[in-house]
Amino acid sequence: MGDVIVVQFVTLDGVVSDPDGRGGTGYGGWAFRFGPGPVTDDKFRLGELMRTGVQLYGRKTWEAFARLWPGRDSDYAKLMNAVPKRVATRGAIDAAAWANSEAVDGDPVAWARRERERRDIVVIGSLSVVHALAAAGLVDEYRLITFPVVTGEGDRLFADGMPADFRFTLAEPVGAAVLTVLRRNL
Repeated sequence: MGDVIVVQFVTLDGVVSDPDGRGGTGYGGWAFRFGPGPVTDDKFRLGELMRTGVQLYGRKTWEAFARLWPGRDSDYAKLMNAVPKRVATRGAIDAAAWANSEAVDGDPVAWARRERERRDIVVIGSLSVVHALAAAGLVDEYRLITFPVVTGEGDRLFADGMPADFRFTLAEPVGAAVLTVLRRNL
C-alpha cells in the first residue's frame, strides 16, 4: 500500500498561495525572495517516489507546470517530465502538453483511495485537491518547505475546522528555508 504525500512551499503563517508571484497578489513571490536554492532540484526528498509513484495535480497547477517543466533539461526536470501525472479536473486537458499526463476519470478522492493501494501518490501544490484528500483522511504525509515569511493573507494549507495530529519525522535547513516532514498520527 502506498502513501498520499503532499508537497508544498509554505509561509510561517501557513499560506501556500502564490509562492512564485504569478497569481498577481500583493503578497506573491515569497518563495523566490531567497534565491533559487530552496526551490530547485529535489528539495522535498522525493527520490525513488519520482520513479515508482504517481503525481496528482489540480488543473491550474498542472497547467502552470505544463508550461514550465517540458522546456527544462536538468536531471530533476527529466524526472519531473518522466513521472506519471494525473490531473483532477472536471474538463479536458491537453495531455500532450506535458509527457505522461492523463486526466483523472471521475472523483479524484475515489481515484486516490484506489490508486494508493498500488503506489504512492505525490500531490504538488493543488490546494483544492489537498483539502479534499485531507477531509477524506487520505493524506499520510506533508513535506513542507517553510519560508521565513509571514504574508498575513492568502490561502492556507490547513483548512479551518479540520483538526489533525502529526509527528515530525524530519526538519532540515534548505538554504534560507526549512524542509519539514510531518506524518499523520494514526
